[in-house]
Amino acid sequence: MAGMLPPHARPRSLSGMQPTSDSLHLGNYLGALVNWVELQESSEAFYFVADLHALTVPTDPEVVRRRTRVTAAQFIAGGVDPARSAVFCQSHLPQHAELGWVMNCITAFGEASRMTQFKDKVAKGQNANVGLFTYPMLMAADILMYDADRVPVGEDQRQHLEITRDLAQRFNQRFGETLRVPEPYILKETAKIMELSDPASKMSGSNSPEAGLILLSDEPARIAKKIKSAVTDAEREIRYDPEHKAGVSNLLVIESALTGVPLDSVEKSYDGLGYGALKTRVADVVVESVRPFQERMAELLGDPAELDRILAGGAERAGEVAEATVTRVFDAVGLLLPSRRGS
Repeated sequence: MAGMLPPHARPRSLSGMQPTSDSLHLGNYLGALVNWVELQESSEAFYFVADLHALTVPTDPEVVRRRTRVTAAQFIAGGVDPARSAVFCQSHLPQHAELGWVMNCITAFGEASRMTQFKDKVAKGQNANVGLFTYPMLMAADILMYDADRVPVGEDQRQHLEITRDLAQRFNQRFGETLRVPEPYILKETAKIMELSDPASKMSGSNSPEAGLILLSDEPARIAKKIKSAVTDAEREIRYDPEHKAGVSNLLVIESALTGVPLDSVEKSYDGLGYGALKTRVADVVVESVRPFQERMAELLGDPAELDRILAGGAERAGEVAEATVTRVFDAVGLLLPSRRGS
């Protein structure tokens, strides 16, 4: 069984998000979910709530449970179709932790120490537990588990994908061709959404202030208020110039991304108009764009039993692939296989 990398009929894609807030924000939607929806058209897709990763910071059990359901519901409300893509919770499949341990054991301490996200978070005073240190190895396991050909990532995750590729290649060199080496699928640059209050910073659920975030759960009036309070500049001309007019450029990007109208056409449509018109139109576009999302999300969260059933079905589908991978890996490294994994 060792050294046997099975083929699959369609390309596979894999991605996940941590349940670290009560709502995803517009940056999550345009930077990730839109791409996820597109990928499920051409790939066998696996999308998971990364609840094990969420434990690297102090947590409240009830908050974790609530946010896990919210995150899953927002995947589906954003267009991920559970009939075509496996939607599941990371913790529902023990294979993630099992393969994560194997990845830990082939990672050098110095290699793990150089991961920039760990160093940055520790420098900012985040709780430096061992889980945070080994986070990239569990992330590698998440990806390698599903023989993913493509992994949607932003630039801030590129280093984590590189260590995943390094670990897969290292494992294969030592034990035979057992793990598929994934390729990055770099997300569209136009989907990079910045804070409303500080357009030099990327919109972030963990780092941005409330005024800088457009939450997908925000009431329409709140969305409009935030956009109309967005930082712009002292000029009057509406043009796309991220270096000198970051706030105005961010609003133009948001409108273009949500309407599908090319950025240059959006820019030209504001000839002779002022910032008031820009903010009013962008607010209207965002409110109308998130309305169906909010309706679907309310429907899903109103029936938690059905949502749990969807997650269970996704875990069952993902579990078949995960079990096959871990069986292959365990056999390759010389572990005796229990009866559930054959011999």
